Amino acid sequence: MPIDLIVNGTRRRLEADPQRSLLTVLREDLELTGAKYGCGEGQCGACTVLIEGQATRSCLTKLGALAGKSVTTIEGLETGGQLHPLQQAFLDAGAMQCGYCTAGMIVAGASLLRRNPDPEEPAIRKALEGNVCRCGTYTRIVAAVRAAAATGTRTTRG
Repeated sequence: MPIDLIVNGTRRRLEADPQRSLLTVLREDLELTGAKYGCGEGQCGACTVLIEGQATRSCLTKLGALAGKSVTTIEGLETGGQLHPLQQAFLDAGAMQCGYCTAGMIVAGASLLRRNPDPEEPAIRKALEGNVCRCGTYTRIVAAVRAAAATGTRTTRG
């Protein structure tokens, strides 16, 4: 039974087992490798994507639950060759080292900025608390989210 969903703005019809994880489908079937497999238990945040604008762990999300829904990955935040302001802010702030957590952090941050375009540091930390950065660049990550917020309404993309 095919499953229709919208991935990064494009309607997709997938012939896949509805019990497969969204993460597996994104990486293996759609070749969208930005979301990473970290823990496989929804604890690290490396696999975070937006589903209907909400930050969601794709490793725990079954494909069958997504019929007709919109999924945005880190690849879908960029528009027309221009990085999302949060992607640019991560680059500018040096908010990544190994990069494994980066996509999940950016997607979770983008979800926050959609709900709250000018969050204070405690709100940023709360929104990102489920995302683990093994390199410990949290201070720069928070600074990047604040910098992206300072760009104004452009952060509502994604």
